[in-house]
Amino acid sequence: MKDLARFYAEPVQTASAPAPSGAALAVRHLQISGEEAGQRIDNFLLRVCKGVPKSHVYRVLRSGQVRVNKGRIDPTYRLQEDDVVRVPPLRVAEAPVRFVPGAEFRVLLEDGHLLVIDKPAGVAVHGGSGVSFGVIEQLRAARPQARFLELVHRLDRDTSGILLLARKRSALTHLHAQMRDGQIDKRYLALVHGDWKNPTQHVRLPLFKYTTADGERRVRVQEDGQPAHTIFRRIGRYGDFTLLEAELKTGRTHQIRVHLAASGFAIVGDEKYGDFSLNRALHKGQPGRPAFRRMFLHAHRITFAHPDSGQAVTLNAPLPPECTDFLNSL
Repeated sequence: MKDLARFYAEPVQTASAPAPSGAALAVRHLQISGEEAGQRIDNFLLRVCKGVPKSHVYRVLRSGQVRVNKGRIDPTYRLQEDDVVRVPPLRVAEAPVRFVPGAEFRVLLEDGHLLVIDKPAGVAVHGGSGVSFGVIEQLRAARPQARFLELVHRLDRDTSGILLLARKRSALTHLHAQMRDGQIDKRYLALVHGDWKNPTQHVRLPLFKYTTADGERRVRVQEDGQPAHTIFRRIGRYGDFTLLEAELKTGRTHQIRVHLAASGFAIVGDEKYGDFSLNRALHKGQPGRPAFRRMFLHAHRITFAHPDSGQAVTLNAPLPPECTDFLNSL
């Protein structure tokens, strides 16, 4: 680091060093660590220049103001360990100060590469879309010493269960590669109203994402949508309801929810695609049956190759008490 500092006119920082906010920044030279290597330069800049409009980041990149090892690079260039990135002065918007309460969640696995938790229903995985903060922000607040912590995948706010986070960039890219190649086995439990006949049923319906007039993101079955494949297995009957296990063969937004709704078996408690009159009745409860006020969708099992050892890892998260209590009442 000292040699690099002599080579460059300005001090060389680690890429993880925080940037000041508000006024225009001075030129920075950021040295890439082994964990940060492999990123595209544009994605790296978007991360270290938080608060700068995306269009402006790409503009300075195309203009050649961003240099790597004193040379111009293409926006698709992938960073290598010990690269030094010159970041030109950029004005960062003054971010409003907000308090994020630190929180911990039930841990299923934690080591130097991974953190796997059992996420409760009703908690978003990240802030945005009207949510100030989510699981990732709360975990970062609770673990200020963590140099790297990123979501590997996402769960809907109202879905409970297994959520993977990476503690190293190498783990993140390794797990993302497994997801792209269909090597991660994710299983969910879903309760639907009605008599699901087939012990095993493959649903292959293309899914199309769209936004409603009021800005809500939705998904529907549409011929020109993205291919989507879910395998449903009947676990058991509970009165007028059927408990299913869903195996994701693709990972589209709201895939299980929309595939079940399109098949005539909406998930109990689903406020987007469900049976709204049934949901209202379940909210109230009845003698011998507790009120049920969440979506009955739970990520209960996952199998993947550990990003460091390569060994197969299978983790399970039991149904939350409110779900088991509801099943028992049926």
